[in-house]
Amino acid sequence: MGKSRDGKFIPPKGKPSGAGNEEGLGMRKAMDGEDISKQLERDEEITEKYTSGDDELAPNIHLRHPNRNTEKGHDYRRENKNDGNNKNNNETISPQSSPTSVEELPGVLSKTILSELAVYESDICLSLYIPTHKSGEEVNEHADSILFKNQIQQARQLLGERNTDELKIQRILKPALDLLKDDSFWTEQQKGLALFMADNFFKYVKLPIAFSEKLYANHCFYLTPLIPAMSNDEKFYLLVISKKHAKFYKADAFGMEEIKIPELPYGMSDVVHFEEKEGQNLFRTGGRGGTGGASFHGTGSGEPDEKTHIAMYFDEVDEVLMKAVLATEKAPLMLAAVDYLVPIYKSVAKYKHIADDAITGNHDHDDVNALYRTARERMARYFHDGRKKALEQFYNNSATELTSTIPEDVIPAAYYSRISRLFVQKDEHIWGKFDEAENKLELHATKFEGDDCLLDKAVIKTILNGGEVFLLGKGQMPDNSKIAALMRY
Repeated sequence: MGKSRDGKFIPPKGKPSGAGNEEGLGMRKAMDGEDISKQLERDEEITEKYTSGDDELAPNIHLRHPNRNTEKGHDYRRENKNDGNNKNNNETISPQSSPTSVEELPGVLSKTILSELAVYESDICLSLYIPTHKSGEEVNEHADSILFKNQIQQARQLLGERNTDELKIQRILKPALDLLKDDSFWTEQQKGLALFMADNFFKYVKLPIAFSEKLYANHCFYLTPLIPAMSNDEKFYLLVISKKHAKFYKADAFGMEEIKIPELPYGMSDVVHFEEKEGQNLFRTGGRGGTGGASFHGTGSGEPDEKTHIAMYFDEVDEVLMKAVLATEKAPLMLAAVDYLVPIYKSVAKYKHIADDAITGNHDHDDVNALYRTARERMARYFHDGRKKALEQFYNNSATELTSTIPEDVIPAAYYSRISRLFVQKDEHIWGKFDEAENKLELHATKFEGDDCLLDKAVIKTILNGGEVFLLGKGQMPDNSKIAALMRY
């Protein structure tokens, strides 16, 4: 035990020792009598102030209710100071909340992923779709993140109008706010971004298809806009070829990218070499790096004609493509070349799926995006065949019970695995409820509380049950209906 400057003993900090504790008694005896007297006087003053009798509080004393929230008024804020950006993040959070796991979904969606999103239900499920950009002025000016911020503000307002608890709103939107602050996230976008948010649930997917901006709040997610991103067969190849260049591309409904093949000849001079030998003009094929192939000799006097040289070069290109990519493929190959070169290539090519149509002209230095748009337009008829055949089959059976354009027939059929091909009008809704166990359907002219978009439900059920779905424009729909189906039985 220490002493003060005037020699008085100073008791240690902590709870006073009990009466049976000899050390405690010793300390009290050692204390100065004047100090004890002052302490007793203070105790009596406090007793007189706060009591009106033995063990009774004075009437002017406010007593806290035993169930009162003792944490009321406490500011639960996360204050990130000196985080490297000299920013303070003062977002109110629940003292019991835990971070929501954030998951990025693959850009080509499988039935398994679609099913996981489809079966998820909660009192609040937000589905958010926005267009984004891979590059350009929009990225430099942060157009995508600004649009996203506006959509998040709308989501907050929408949840507030639904009388959602403020802490729950913060938990649902916090992962989205974190993405909003992530600059690198917004420089790595594709054409569209879809997000699915609920309490303790957050998944997003970057897609090569552009969305119009949409925000849905319901007890389940809205998934129809994802259908074009399901594994699709709209794949083709493009070969841009001239006497000086050869470039090979893989394309689908969403975009096109060059496939780099080191062995691919870069031009005719990369294949055809001339040598003088014993008075004959000899030329041969050879890949990059001087590897030799079969030898060819000119016919008659003088050099072989240019057409023969071109055929040799194209034969080498076709052989490399077959070995590297095309041997097991059946996707169409479109040619982009000067018109007289197209028949020469077709005459030597072993690949049997070359498109009848071609992009004629010299396209060695074309912008890739412009070239893709032209190729995609030319290839459209190949990819419309499936939809065309499905519609033909529908109309061929229109006089039978295997087809229907009546929502009351089609929607239950989707739930019960009866639909082979489903046709749905783009960007439309049919609101209502369907009780699968009771086979009871309610349709509403406008959205009521607890309603589903039954078009969306029919689309998802059809896909998960092995049927095909075609999203069509209004003018393409049978009988101008929002929904139509070809049944299995």
